[in-house]
Amino acid sequence: MAFIEILSLTCLCLNHLISFQASAQLVNTLQGFTPVPLSESNFELHRPYDVAANQRYSYSNGEHRLWVYSTDKPHYQGYVYVPSGTTGVCIMQTFGGSSRATTMMLRVYSGAFTYYRSPVLLSNAYNRWIRVNVIHDVGASNVKIYLDQQLRYEGAGAGGTSHYFKFGVYAQNDESNYMESRWLGIKVLRKN
Repeated sequence: MAFIEILSLTCLCLNHLISFQASAQLVNTLQGFTPVPLSESNFELHRPYDVAANQRYSYSNGEHRLWVYSTDKPHYQGYVYVPSGTTGVCIMQTFGGSSRATTMMLRVYSGAFTYYRSPVLLSNAYNRWIRVNVIHDVGASNVKIYLDQQLRYEGAGAGGTSHYFKFGVYAQNDESNYMESRWLGIKVLRKN
């Protein structure tokens, strides 16, 4: 039986971009899945080794807020909100692949969500909440990315035998001095 990972966050993914019309049908991306509780037993905060967790993460009223600076030491790091000015950052990824470290990365460049550096999956993404669903079907080697319940990307997986979702802020190419993402309603689900 294929193991399937699903994350109700904000993200984009894979090797083949599928074009969609603006009148795309909304999809119930949670149908057929059961929520997995998100607690400290399956949630790990990564931060620069030389600062306290509360200097890079806060949680209030159901909102997870994560931020880093370009001068921070190396480190790892719903609904997502990316404030204007944040650029050159990965905000969500599926870690694990046979030919590279990740199966997919959702990045932000100049207000657009991208799969790795390109293609652009969603323009005008600053300063608003966006529902993200990433479905990673390991057995079928398939990844689907939905933004606001519309399929925006589908492609092949990257192999590997161990995978997990990561979200937050991870500096990439051409990063801004200050990078931030905020997350609400985080859900991890298993296929029924």
